[in-house]
Amino acid sequence: MNNYNKFIDFRNKYKTFIYEKYEIIEKENTYEIVFFFDIPKLVTFTPKLIINKDNLSNPNIDKNFFNYLVFNIGLVELISYIKCTCSPNIIIKAGYLDDEQIKWFKKLYYNGLLEFLYRNGINIKEEDLFNITVEGNKINFITNYQGQGNLIPVGGGKDSCVTLELLKGQDNTCFIINPKGANIECAKVAQYQNKTVTINRLLDKKLLELNKQGFLNGHTPFSAIVAFTSYLCAYLTNKQYIVLSNEDSANESTVLNTNINHQYSKTYEFENDFNNYTKKYFKIDIKYFSLLRPLTEFQIGMLFSKMKKYHSIFKSCNLGSKNEKWNWCCKCPKCLFVYIILSPFLYKNELINIFGKDLYEDKNLLPTFIELLGYSNTKPFECVGTYNEVRFAVSLLIQKLDKLPYLLKYYKDNYPLYLKENFKIKYNKTNNLEPKFEKIIKEALNNV
Repeated sequence: MNNYNKFIDFRNKYKTFIYEKYEIIEKENTYEIVFFFDIPKLVTFTPKLIINKDNLSNPNIDKNFFNYLVFNIGLVELISYIKCTCSPNIIIKAGYLDDEQIKWFKKLYYNGLLEFLYRNGINIKEEDLFNITVEGNKINFITNYQGQGNLIPVGGGKDSCVTLELLKGQDNTCFIINPKGANIECAKVAQYQNKTVTINRLLDKKLLELNKQGFLNGHTPFSAIVAFTSYLCAYLTNKQYIVLSNEDSANESTVLNTNINHQYSKTYEFENDFNNYTKKYFKIDIKYFSLLRPLTEFQIGMLFSKMKKYHSIFKSCNLGSKNEKWNWCCKCPKCLFVYIILSPFLYKNELINIFGKDLYEDKNLLPTFIELLGYSNTKPFECVGTYNEVRFAVSLLIQKLDKLPYLLKYYKDNYPLYLKENFKIKYNKTNNLEPKFEKIIKEALNNV
């Protein structure tokens, strides 16, 4: 049975998905949050979030508001579980949503699952994917809040390292989901080891068992989880800003001439949607924005190339993150993209020290190379830069070298050099930076 037929079969067999409730268990050193999601006659999921209390600094936590934020996190967390059956009817018992909120979450669910739907061969309209019915009660809260400083999500890659360095000396706290290896080390090198808030996100293993049995599986908008959980932790640490590290290229579609974007929840559109939602429904002044939104990946690579102290510890490879020791797999699109975008500045000895080999000499990476360049039907389904900035980086390096490695020789023999856009000086004015943050970005570009 193909996945589209499975989709139809599961929706007929499992018509309802229920967000039953959540529980917040306060312990001496942690908050343990448990969500209860039920697919009748199939399974009850109980995923968890465990928030370490170290470095939480808000002395005036309103319990009702805390509950409301957790309820909203569950509305995003459920995406990972409903996708296995795509049950058409979602019943919300854990809390209350008005019509506008229902519309907001339906948009997030649809756009966040577009890659999942595309790769499973499922064609369906937004209005037909899920129907949401609310049976829960409204949570009333009154909170007096005046935040200050920045909460900086740290993933372990070059982008968040650049943000950490650009905001050095400010009132910052790092935020890490599932701390491991590179993200912990990057926070330490930036000297935030004692100013870091961590969350352990524990998936329910029953989901993995269903995946093995042939239930539907695929990409979900993890950055939306980052958005809602970082908002909760910004509140718990009394911060005014959540400072992301999403760049301009996150706005480019992954599949040509469509809205299918692997990075949907990193886009400027989602950033604005999230700010509008939190302003109306959370009613406190915490701003969520990306410091690097004005920049291209090329410019971020240019800035990061000067930040030598991170070069031996940063990691972006998602495949490598699943190993006991986070490493560069040197086989995936993410590894090759990071290699390319840093290569005009660090090729080749410094890059070989980082990755362990010269990726430009790996013939097996040719199909991935072609995808990254935009000479295929889709970009790789990874967080990578735009086609043109990849072409620009490659073209710059080709001009510098007398002897070309395999992939660069292939490029020169088959495609024209791309130098008509100068990605060193581009600046996207469509962003949410306040003047004090814009000044930091522009000074960094001038100084580099």
